[in-house]
Amino acid sequence: MRYGNVPGIDKPISRLVQGTLMISPDKVEWGFDLLDSIRALGCTTFDTARVYGGGTNEGIVGKWVNSRGIRDQVVIIGKGAHPSKDNPKRVTPEAIDADIRKSLESFEFDYIDLYLLHRDDPEVPVGPIIDMLNEQKSAGRIHAFGGSNWSHERLQAANDYAAAHGLVPFACSSPNFSLAEQAQPPWSGCISISNDAAAKAWYQANQMPIFAWSSLAGGFFSGRFRRDNLTTFTDYFDALCATTYGIEPNFQRLERVQQLGTDMGLTVAQVAMAYVLNQSLNMYAIVGCNSAAEFQQNMDAMTLDLTPDRVAWLVG
Repeated sequence: MRYGNVPGIDKPISRLVQGTLMISPDKVEWGFDLLDSIRALGCTTFDTARVYGGGTNEGIVGKWVNSRGIRDQVVIIGKGAHPSKDNPKRVTPEAIDADIRKSLESFEFDYIDLYLLHRDDPEVPVGPIIDMLNEQKSAGRIHAFGGSNWSHERLQAANDYAAAHGLVPFACSSPNFSLAEQAQPPWSGCISISNDAAAKAWYQANQMPIFAWSSLAGGFFSGRFRRDNLTTFTDYFDALCATTYGIEPNFQRLERVQQLGTDMGLTVAQVAMAYVLNQSLNMYAIVGCNSAAEFQQNMDAMTLDLTPDRVAWLVG
């Protein structure tokens, strides 16, 4: 495993981050065993969100951490201020404060290591948001904060405000990034930098840590998706993957991934992961592995050094 650091967090952060969307109340023992086995491989960092599992995710992850006595050894990423059907405008100081307090109750933690705003609302000025996040950090409820699905322009504006007022800035960002480009956002308000040259240039210049969600394009690089079967998927997330990533440029990239994988004795997923981790960016990859073996395969991809020419060839 390889590790990095985020300002405000005094623990090593694994470059491969395990998502916890699959952790649910109906299979708690399986979920605990999964997290145990992935942690045993060197993963220190686990991604959660207030809305995952209909609000059950934080409580289950918190029980796992507390029952193992490992709170000082793991980095928990929490996310909040997500819009709801009843309240689509929740990127506000009041909602941020309420969500953090509720999350801490659910986790049964004293603090959240890294807190991300799950969405942005460009109509809300950055000033009150930065003020509230600094208030939460000063109170010890969060140790670092950032934005998920924030544009680089909004991140810059937020950090300019922080600098002008002597406040702590956003420490990181969590956009979508993978070898596949999105034909359309999978959900409203999602930000992808996979095919955004200006955003990638900004991240390279600033070296802000990126926690890339759907780093394997929601399973597109599993090999299950073909040009002739995109309309056959009935599972919600599979169907979403098909409509989000099932376009010709991505199938051409998939074919190049398959070719390179055959040449190098690697799986398609390993080559796609190596592409993400071989960027000239401060990259962390969030994955949603359902077994330790799957996580190990992604870890093996971390040791694969792709030349810039190969990285460019994969894109086409």
